Amino acid sequence: MILSVSAAVLLGVVVFLFFRKDGLKVSHALVCALFGFYLAGTAIAPSIKAGGASLASLLGGIKL
Repeated sequence: MILSVSAAVLLGVVVFLFFRKDGLKVSHALVCALFGFYLAGTAIAPSIKAGGASLASLLGGIKL
């Protein structure tokens, strides 16, 4: 749960920065958000969630 909330916040910040700095249009951001909502309801959603968790654990294991 914490990972999904932090990932959503991170992606929200990235979208905001693209909107402010790189000229992302509001319509593009809405299409991306709708795509995410529809993708979450498909059969591939558990695989995407598992891949995100795997990536997070991989990045969490890196020691600098």
